[in-house]
Amino acid sequence: MAITLYHNPRCSKSRQALALLEEHGVEVAVRRYLDEPLNEEELRDLMGRLDADGERLVRTQEPEWQEVEDTNLQDQEQVIAAIVRHPKLMERPIADDGKRAVIGRPPEDVLALLHAND
Repeated sequence: MAITLYHNPRCSKSRQALALLEEHGVEVAVRRYLDEPLNEEELRDLMGRLDADGERLVRTQEPEWQEVEDTNLQDQEQVIAAIVRHPKLMERPIADDGKRAVIGRPPEDVLALLHAND
């Protein structure tokens, strides 16, 4: 089974999630989403597989958040537009097996994808 990890190598949680997946022998396709941002369709698809609400996908502590905060992110399309405009706002890491996606906060949460297919 291959898992896509939306990854920021500067983030310790993201590095920990990658290490955990590799320790469990998982084939990991790393997507450095800051270098290769997701487009609207990719974000919509990812959100459909995510085991959390869309607002949890946003990093509200980032300075870029101040530019979009007034929208209140009341729906999925506002979340998508904010992340497309500012990819740094996307929470990390996210592990995605194509059927289900999880936010790796804490990093051990990514291991839930391994047990989902048992």
